[in-house]
Amino acid sequence: MVAESEINRAQLVHEWVAMTAGVRSFTDRVKTCASIASSAAVLVAGLAAFRRSRPVDADTKPYWLATILKGAGLVSTIWLAFRSRGHDHEKKQPNTRA
Repeated sequence: MVAESEINRAQLVHEWVAMTAGVRSFTDRVKTCASIASSAAVLVAGLAAFRRSRPVDADTKPYWLATILKGAGLVSTIWLAFRSRGHDHEKKQPNTRA
């Protein structure tokens, strides 16, 4: 009876470990999807802000420096969003270098 109880206890511990590993894997996937969705939202918002401009008369030329600055702002926003996602991913992985 005691041996059977020990077997059941060991099996329960094994199942608990497997379940917690599954939950951790699921939460990591959800965080990755949320990070991708966040980056996509930043991209869409940046593109919308870049495309949104005041109407230009046919006779006036657009100020090219303003256009370049807007583009640089968009690129930096996208760069920071993807860079932060990469740093978060690197922090999660254990260092396997010797």
